Amino acid sequence: SLAFNFGEYKRQSLTGMSGEAVPETASAEAVPQNSQNNIGNKIQHQGPVEALPENADELLKEFFTEVKATDRDNEVIRILEAFKLNPFDQLGVKYDATLEEINSKYRSSSLLIHPDKCKHPNARDAFEVLRAAHKDLQDEEKRNHLVYLLNYARDQVRKERKKATKHDAAIRLAATLHENGREGVEAEWEKTDDFHTKWREKSMDVLAQAEWRKRKLNQRLKEEQLRLEEDEASARERLKSEREHAKKWETTRDGRVTGWREFMNKSKNKKKKGGPGGLKPPKLKQEDPERAYVQRPVEREEFRPKPHAPPTQYRK
Repeated sequence: SLAFNFGEYKRQSLTGMSGEAVPETASAEAVPQNSQNNIGNKIQHQGPVEALPENADELLKEFFTEVKATDRDNEVIRILEAFKLNPFDQLGVKYDATLEEINSKYRSSSLLIHPDKCKHPNARDAFEVLRAAHKDLQDEEKRNHLVYLLNYARDQVRKERKKATKHDAAIRLAATLHENGREGVEAEWEKTDDFHTKWREKSMDVLAQAEWRKRKLNQRLKEEQLRLEEDEASARERLKSEREHAKKWETTRDGRVTGWREFMNKSKNKKKKGGPGGLKPPKLKQEDPERAYVQRPVEREEFRPKPHAPPTQYRK
């Protein structure tokens, strides 16, 4: 029983994990055809490797084309829905982006939504908006004014943050543990998306108010300009009427002189006939024995008061 049976050992070594005997090389040829088909089916069931279609490259290319077209459409929608008063939002860059980052983003976005490549119906409008935003940021004066307003909005966000976290124990603990204290904690917070979101919301309010003040000032300047134009027009009209009146006065000078001469001649003739107006002055008494002054005549003598007798001391 202890003798080594080589045939039994070989048979056991050729037995699979499932307990089925693996046929030897000599006996493998005697396996029926149906058994070989079953083995092939088992192999295919375990992990068949399907052959790629002949147009696999074309399908893959079409898939990536559709994905890229979706990206183009999404970029067009993003640009058109961005805040119109902020070129940074229209370009899709952060407010503290450098000129290199701005130019790089403009190149990539312009290539993505170019009307010759993008089939979106509003691609041309989005491209014009993108180009105008990049042009505004390239202008140093406009960019400095915009950055000034954005920095003001950022300061407002910082003030609100400081007021809201004044009694926050977690912030105090973080400031204690941080090597730079509260400033280090705030610097870390300003790198988060939460800070940039609040900065963006506050900047929308600041830019809207600035635009409203600008339009109101322009309206007042326009009204003032219209008022000045109306005053100038009325002044020109007044000068024109004065010149016309002076011209008319000069043209009628001869007629006025002739009329004045005729009037003077008529006046002289009336004076010769008996005074001006044809009236004769009343006759005055030359002497009055009762009075030292000359009395004017009256129509009826009975209405004239009787003269008083002189005092007795003056009588003879």
